[in-house]
Amino acid sequence: MNIKEQIEKYKPFNEQEKSDKKQILEYINTFEDVLTRKNKMCHFTASNWIINKERTKILMVYHNIFKSWAWTGGHADGDSDLIHVALKEAKEETGINDLKLLINDLYGFQIVAIDGHIKNGEFVSPHLHLDCVYLWEANETENLRIKEDENCEVKWVDIDDVVKVTTQAKMKPIYEKYISKMKSINKKQ
Repeated sequence: MNIKEQIEKYKPFNEQEKSDKKQILEYINTFEDVLTRKNKMCHFTASNWIINKERTKILMVYHNIFKSWAWTGGHADGDSDLIHVALKEAKEETGINDLKLLINDLYGFQIVAIDGHIKNGEFVSPHLHLDCVYLWEANETENLRIKEDENCEVKWVDIDDVVKVTTQAKMKPIYEKYISKMKSINKKQ
């Protein structure tokens, strides 16, 4: 199933997702290329909500550009299989190899405004990430490693501390959404 179909069939969790769903579909229908960074206005990224087996911790990295604890993820760069993109990014950024996809579909999505910044010595203008999130489970005892060009630390963060450790104000409501969603899933089981 392509990303447009995934988004069309996804049932929004909250008002933010309902609004972003409409906007993302409009971008897909308006722009020819939303899968690569050639589209300087908006393009797809894939992020990971990686939980431990007890579902009490989230695997996070200290992001070099954003100077904040964040989840893993990255640009689609032309790959329409965003689950594949998410998995590749999780492995590259954390060293974790044993990841189990818990939902074979979107866990959620949002549009994230990215401020202008320097990357690899070049200025990147402000733009939007059409960010699709996937839910994974990983073994908390597996060895972790950093990806020096992207992060300087990797660790498991208690689910109740995720919002506290991020310094990016715009990410706090997004993380709160996924924490709430995670806790509602835990209650159903």
